[in-house]
Amino acid sequence: EEHFDLCILDVMLPGMDGFSLAEKIRKKNRDVPIIFLTARSLLEDKIKGLTLGGDDYLTKPFSIEELVLKIEIFLKRNQVGASNTVGGISIGQYTLDYDNLTLSRGNNKLELTLKEADLLKFLSINESKVLKREDILTAVWGDDSYFLSRSLDVFISRLRKYLREDKRIRIRNVHGVGFSLVVK
Repeated sequence: EEHFDLCILDVMLPGMDGFSLAEKIRKKNRDVPIIFLTARSLLEDKIKGLTLGGDDYLTKPFSIEELVLKIEIFLKRNQVGASNTVGGISIGQYTLDYDNLTLSRGNNKLELTLKEADLLKFLSINESKVLKREDILTAVWGDDSYFLSRSLDVFISRLRKYLREDKRIRIRNVHGVGFSLVVK
C-alpha cells in the first residue's frame, strides 16, 4: 500500500528470507533500489542477491558512512533516472524502453531488472566504445569492487542472451579492459 524509495534487507529474516522478499519486491516494483545488509558474506550469496535484483550487497560489520553514501547515491540516481529518461533506445532490431524496463523486438517484449536496464542503457549510449570494467561498475553500481566485477559478468551474460536473436549485435569482451557493445 505504500511507496518506498529504498529497501534495505537482511538475508536472514524471520519467516521469510531476504532473497525471497527481494523477489516479491521485484515482482511489484522493478525500480526501487534494494540493498542487502547481512552477515552472509559468501560469494554465492552475494551473486544470488544481485541476480535477484539487488542493487548492492554489504556485509556485516559495515561502515555506517559507506551505507549512508550508498543510500544517497541510489536515491539521487532514482531521481535523475526519473526525470532524465527518454523514449526508446534503438539497439539493432531491439528497442530499450528504459522508463518501463522493457526490451522489445517486434511483438516480443522482455521485462528487465533495473540493473539490466541501467547496464544496457550505459552500453548503448557508449556504443562501439571500449568501456573499462571499473567505469561500467562505477556508472551502474556506484562502486568498482572485485565482487561487483564478478556480478557484472553475470549481467553481461544475461544481456547477451536477451540480444542473441539479432546477429548484428555483439557485446564484445576486451580482454583485461572491459566490454564494448557493437551493432554492425
